Amino acid sequence: MFASLVRPLSRKSSYVPVARFSTSFTVRNNATKESKSYNTILVETRGKVGLITLNRKKELNALSSELFHEVNDALETYDSDSEIGAIVITGSEKAFAAGADIKEMRDKTFAEVYKTNFLGHWGRINDIKKPTIAAVNGYALGGGCELAMSCDIIYAGDGAIFGQPEIKLGVIPGAGGTQRLTRAVGKSKAMEYALSGRPFTAQEAEKWGLVSKIFPKDQLLGEAIKLAEEIAGFSQPAIQACKEAVNSAYELSLKEGMHFERRLFQALFALNDKKEGMNAFVEKRAPKWTNT
Repeated sequence: MFASLVRPLSRKSSYVPVARFSTSFTVRNNATKESKSYNTILVETRGKVGLITLNRKKELNALSSELFHEVNDALETYDSDSEIGAIVITGSEKAFAAGADIKEMRDKTFAEVYKTNFLGHWGRINDIKKPTIAAVNGYALGGGCELAMSCDIIYAGDGAIFGQPEIKLGVIPGAGGTQRLTRAVGKSKAMEYALSGRPFTAQEAEKWGLVSKIFPKDQLLGEAIKLAEEIAGFSQPAIQACKEAVNSAYELSLKEGMHFERRLFQALFALNDKKEGMNAFVEKRAPKWTNT
């Protein structure tokens, strides 16, 4: 459901804000430093991992236009930072994001949303080259579910609740919900949950293949960052090529996808990192990636 329709969790939340989070960070790109600050998200750099935390707790992290523009800006900043290898997006233990901001949308007209391509900017996450991981605790409903599904990997807390309840508001998902859910869980289940607006659990989402792994809620973020650190420790060009190849499987036939994958594989032979990785393997030592 959307944020305005969600009831609080029955159990008492144990969420405690992480004190070291900051609403600003420094861009490191070709030695250029630029300080940025945000109103609705928190950002932190942990080694080679960029961490984005949605921070509208009173609204259950409802996805306002301001929040999504700030998420896009942080994503693009991390994507251009040569020292960042992967990005984690999370919320609070109560809500990853309980939907789009209904108060912001309710008075909009067809002409307005059509002329401005409303929600079009939500798709900018698709252009991020570096791997993105959604760490989902609590509610991930409507736009929150769509944001999670837009990430490359979803890790979920054991109490996470997903869903596309837009039908209860007289509309349908507008940021990929019908498309990504269908690709992940199949037509029948996608139809059932999109047409009924029913929520589904993290355990169901993992069983269907939508969620990669489930963890206790207090371990979720640490596990997501651990995965991001592992990914960020490899050659960035190889990681980006691998992400591009996997994503192409949604769009291409098997024959075309195999051809595309093989061409990317062959192209990586031009990298210094390919030589270093194979030499390190033969010499039984850890590789020293240069991302070139």
